[in-house]
Amino acid sequence: MTATALLFDLVQAVPMPMVAIGPDERLMAMNTAAGALIDPAALGRHHAMGMRQPGLMQAVERALARGERAVVQPISFGGAHESLWRVTVTPLEQSDGRGAVCVFEDLTEQEQIGQVRRDFVANVSHELRTPLTALIGFIETLRGPARDDAAARERFLDIMEREATRMTRLVRDLLSLSRVEAQERQRPTEQVEVQASIQGVLAILRQTIDEAQVRVVLEGCKTPVTVPADSDQLGQVWQNLIENAVKYGGAGKQVTVRVTTNDHDPMLRGPSVRVDVVDQGEGLDPVHIPRLTERFYRVDSHRSRRQGGTGLGLAIVKHIVNRHRGRLKIESAPGQGSTFTVILPR
Repeated sequence: MTATALLFDLVQAVPMPMVAIGPDERLMAMNTAAGALIDPAALGRHHAMGMRQPGLMQAVERALARGERAVVQPISFGGAHESLWRVTVTPLEQSDGRGAVCVFEDLTEQEQIGQVRRDFVANVSHELRTPLTALIGFIETLRGPARDDAAARERFLDIMEREATRMTRLVRDLLSLSRVEAQERQRPTEQVEVQASIQGVLAILRQTIDEAQVRVVLEGCKTPVTVPADSDQLGQVWQNLIENAVKYGGAGKQVTVRVTTNDHDPMLRGPSVRVDVVDQGEGLDPVHIPRLTERFYRVDSHRSRRQGGTGLGLAIVKHIVNRHRGRLKIESAPGQGSTFTVILPR
């Protein structure tokens, strides 16, 4: 086997995108992965025809001319989805001169994770800044103009209590989300009765339900249905979904919690239990549905905050359902209410 043929085989064997450049500065080989980034028609032509990024072109030229190894980052490649890459350019001594090899390392997911973290910190900061600013403002007012105004003092203290409660709820949900994410790969083994778990949550939410003037109906299986689950986390799922349905379903309306079973769920490949939480509220534009489980995503930010929402409830539900190897489905349309469905393996 010739050296050139061996080089071709080696380039094709590497799973990462890789191109080889000959002493004549032409693209002499590229693997299939590199073909997704660089037009295969550029093969056999000057490297600048396929790799037009200035930093990468300069690194290749230094490798060919002076034998210098270089790492260039980040390099952006367009297409249907823009991607970021770190490119290592290594000089390659050949029988007919000095060539170069470029190996591409995908940084796209790493950058996306970093962006998610930055967005998360920004969102938390924003959510905490508003109530903290209100608290500081009211404290200054109580120490100054409202020092001797009993009526204003009581009103401000009520608002301060509400804002402090909101911060406490936010911190609680952040801690809960952190715990759920840490345990997401640990399969729960405790056997939990689904109907009893839901009834326990309804008892906890009784005051909220009565104040909202909503009727909650539990329908479905007459015989107990058990699933392997974490009882506390499963209760969190029902509490988040039912509380949301009660808050946004509208006064005088009905929320239906329906429990059904399936002896063979094709998606879970086995027996399952399905819990539907159905409200008669305004419904949602389908454009919002894919993003409802994102952290801090709100369809109506003002209304959500007024209702005491933190924007983390459905994110917590999603991670808990994932931990239980189940599925979460959301169906809604304007004027037709919403249905949140949890399907768990039995």
